[in-house]
Amino acid sequence: MNNLFKGLIAGYGAYKLGGGCLGTILVFVVIFMLLGQCS
Repeated sequence: MNNLFKGLIAGYGAYKLGGGCLGTILVFVVIFMLLGQCS
């Protein structure tokens, strides 16, 4: 999977699920890592 698409998907998920600044960053990293494991 392209890094740009991984970043966009992770960013959207972090925006929807993240509570604050730190939570959003944490969710972004987790989703980005999970997407990296899938491909």
